Amino acid sequence: MFNDIGALELVTLVVLAVLVFGPDKLPKVIQDVTRTIRKIREFSDSAKQDIRQELGPEFKDFEFEDLNPKTFLRKQLDNDELGLKEIRNGFDLKKEMAEVTDAVHGRDAEPSSSGSSSGSSSAASGNGRVDMSKKPEKPGKTDKPAADDRPPFDMDAT
Repeated sequence: MFNDIGALELVTLVVLAVLVFGPDKLPKVIQDVTRTIRKIREFSDSAKQDIRQELGPEFKDFEFEDLNPKTFLRKQLDNDELGLKEIRNGFDLKKEMAEVTDAVHGRDAEPSSSGSSSGSSSAASGNGRVDMSKKPEKPGKTDKPAADDRPPFDMDAT
């Protein structure tokens, strides 16, 4: 309940309590507050017990925490009946991103298990991958771009 209260806040609350109630009445106020909290907990527990009895034996494993939407969704998604674990385990984001990165940089990737015949990973190999690496059109024209070549335009940079 008070998990996010630090030491400084706690000291401030104690000082305020002493100033508001005084050192003589503070122990009685603390007893009254703890008694009230205890009664509220007892009332809550008895209400939960009454509701469970009224629902009947079909809802004997009913938990009131399941009424929280986050808890309910987490419990339903962890349920293995939907087959979501197989879907989640079948999708490997790191592998997919590595394949995209390899395709962009023009590197040869490991042959995929779903896939194609063995061979190099170029556009002419027939495995559906496009070689996106820049290759010079003429041998020896690697260092200096032509005068009519324009640098790539980046919309985000402007």
